[in-house]
This record gives sequence, structure tokens and C-alpha cells, in this order.
Amino acid sequence: MAELKIDALVFDVLGTLVDEPAGLRAGIRALGPSAGLPPGPSAVPSVGTSVGPSAVPSLDAPGTERLLLLWQRHIEREQRRILDGDRPYLPSDALDREAARIVAEAAGVEDSAAVQELAGAARRLPPWPDTVAGLARLAGRFPLIGLSNASRTALLELNAHAGLRWHQALSAEDARAYKPDPAVYRLAVTVAGRPPERLLMVAAHAWDLRGAQALGLRTAYVARPVGDPPAPSDRFDLYAEDLADLARQLELPRGV
Repeated sequence: MAELKIDALVFDVLGTLVDEPAGLRAGIRALGPSAGLPPGPSAVPSVGTSVGPSAVPSLDAPGTERLLLLWQRHIEREQRRILDGDRPYLPSDALDREAARIVAEAAGVEDSAAVQELAGAARRLPPWPDTVAGLARLAGRFPLIGLSNASRTALLELNAHAGLRWHQALSAEDARAYKPDPAVYRLAVTVAGRPPERLLMVAAHAWDLRGAQALGLRTAYVARPVGDPPAPSDRFDLYAEDLADLARQLELPRGV
């Protein structure tokens, strides 16, 4: 660890500090009363197929997972289109509303209030069990910067709901881009006022760490059940089981 000189930690939020799928699942399950969905298994449409009244999925576990996949694929596809220049920039709020409409339609829900409530599920994401205590411990030594693809408004509500405490929280909306666009990582470099190599990017997504690495940031992978694990070719500076393990590797004693 002697060669790793770090002045500030930069954290991804979605998936790294909060369990995004869990929060979205809760929002999807809440659609049940609006759709009058049956409690038991029923036919669940394939992703990308049209949904008629006779093909509405139930919100049992397989049905919920299929609808969650619809949401995730829409967000991933549209962020990629924005990154590729195939679509003008839209903040995450707008993409969440689009995803909510797609999921609600697939679930047979037409009530606009229910769709709006579902879109808000993206801001009500539970923290991982080690997140709050881990951030507090790390903040005893390092400035903490949150760097998220969530919009400014969504990030504010997400932080408040999950109890995330930062020295600075930055949204990709300020760069009108999405990670892994270099412009997003530059936000953290600019705010920190330090050379990129003195910042440690912490994420559960290998693609995110590669983006930070390309700009010169040091990198720490934190394992999460919903993350994007490193490939054999990846060479990150630290690999941690959780935030407590990260603190140990950064030589932080308990209580600091």
C-alpha cells in the first residue's frame, strides 16, 4: 500500500452503495393493486414483445424479474445511445419515466399516478448493509465524493433516502453525459483539485472503473451481488469484499 497515495475517494452510487434492483423490485411489486394482477404464476412476455390483456404477467418472482429486466435494458440502451451521440442528452429522471411507462404497459397498468410512483422507485433505493457505517469510517480520513449517473434531483433524494453522507455529491447531469464518458470523471477531478492519480475511484462495476482508469484515476473494485465483476484482463489497484475491507486495505483502524 505504500505506493498508493490517495487524497480523496470517489464513489459510484448505483449498485455500489445502494441496492438498485431491490428498490426497483419494490416499485414494480407495488404495481399489483393498480393492475389487478393475479397472485400466482402466469405467462410472462419475452423482453421486447408486445403485451396484450391476455399476456399480462403476474408479479410473482419470475414476473417481477422480467419487468425489472425490461427497465434495466431500457436504461442501459438509452444511455448508450446518448453516449454514442444517437440521442440528445436527457437526465436520468426522464429515462426513469420512460422505463416506468414501459414496465407499467407490460404489467397492464394505465393509471398515470401509479406510473409516476413507479418512476420514483429509482430514488428509493436501500443501502447495502455496510454502506452507511463504511462511508462514515472512510470519511474520518478522506474527503468523500459521490459521482453518479443519477440526475441532480434524483441524487439528492437518493442520498436522503439511503442515508448517504458526502463531502461532495456530483451528478453526471453537470457534464450532460453518462459514465463512462471522461467528462463525468473530470467533474470529480475538478472538484477535488488534485491530480487524477491522487483520487481513488470506488465502484462495483468494472466498466465504471475502466472509464476512471482511462482518465488516470486509481481504482478500487468492491464486490456486490449486482455489480459488473472484473474481467481477467482488468488490473485495478484494490479489490475489496466490502467497504470494511476497503478501509482495512487503506489502513484505517476501527473507530477512524
